[in-house]
Amino acid sequence: MESKNITTTVAEFVLLGLTQSHKVQYCLCVIFFLIYVLTWLLNVTIMATVAVDHHLHTPMYFLLANLAFLDVSDSSVNTPKLLSGLLAQHRVISFHQCFLQMFFFHFIAGALVFLLLAMVVDRYVAICEPLRYRAIMNWSTCAGLVAAAWLGGFLHSITQTVPLLQLPFCGPNVLDNFYCDIPQVIKLACTDTRVAELQMVFNSGVILISLFVILIISYIGILLKIRTCITEGKGKALSTCGTQVTVVSLTFIPCILTYAQPYKKSPGDKVASVIFTVVTPMLNPMIYTLRNTEMKKAIRRTLGKMFLSAGKQKPERTVDPKSSNLAFP
Repeated sequence: MESKNITTTVAEFVLLGLTQSHKVQYCLCVIFFLIYVLTWLLNVTIMATVAVDHHLHTPMYFLLANLAFLDVSDSSVNTPKLLSGLLAQHRVISFHQCFLQMFFFHFIAGALVFLLLAMVVDRYVAICEPLRYRAIMNWSTCAGLVAAAWLGGFLHSITQTVPLLQLPFCGPNVLDNFYCDIPQVIKLACTDTRVAELQMVFNSGVILISLFVILIISYIGILLKIRTCITEGKGKALSTCGTQVTVVSLTFIPCILTYAQPYKKSPGDKVASVIFTVVTPMLNPMIYTLRNTEMKKAIRRTLGKMFLSAGKQKPERTVDPKSSNLAFP
């Protein structure tokens, strides 16, 4: 009976959130709500535009649409809990919800970082092997890369959360954050957690650092190739690579600071958490949309068709087909 009591799992975890000041909480709630809405709006716009515009039915934009879907999913795992916690006085999450949150967060985030690797493969082939690009990056290859990214994220999450479930949680249940995450939850286990922490560092930290180094080396190679061998369209290629380097840095650097070492409480923990759970999913589509001329043109074409269709549905107004074609090329 005594052993059973010691290993009894706690029923819920208490989340301390970002701040204890009510005024700051309400201000942050408004800011993060606007960010969340903007994240959905931008990413759904990208997905819809890629889906309906046949000019964007290419490997690059197929991968971009998948990135937008992962950004929406990633943001939706933790941001709703953050918003509700900023409005509530008693912030709790049940034991099972906590582990589900960790599983889906690392599942989607893992798929996202592997997808970024697939995107750099696409850009490398497009720039270094332009004549063979269509043959190499066919739809089967693209589908395989996306499937591999999702599988990699799933395996990463399973190998993180399943061993954590084997640990006993019998007392401490306070998390100094706005969501459940593996480094802090490990510290609440009623046992020696050194092995679990080393496993986390090896799984998350080593993978993140390895992928980040591979991606940076790949982009350096691409940029050198652009500088020495490409004359036509050099500016567009440099812009695309620069955009993706920005996305990679915003995604990887805060994660490496969080997962590449055993958890030690520091003032920057919550800032890093906000960056890669709330801010980055909004910045990804903003960077691509604002700097990608073809995407902006496609969005304008799609919106133009929508407004044109709405105008045609009005019975009191007739539209000359010739004039409509001139208005919306």
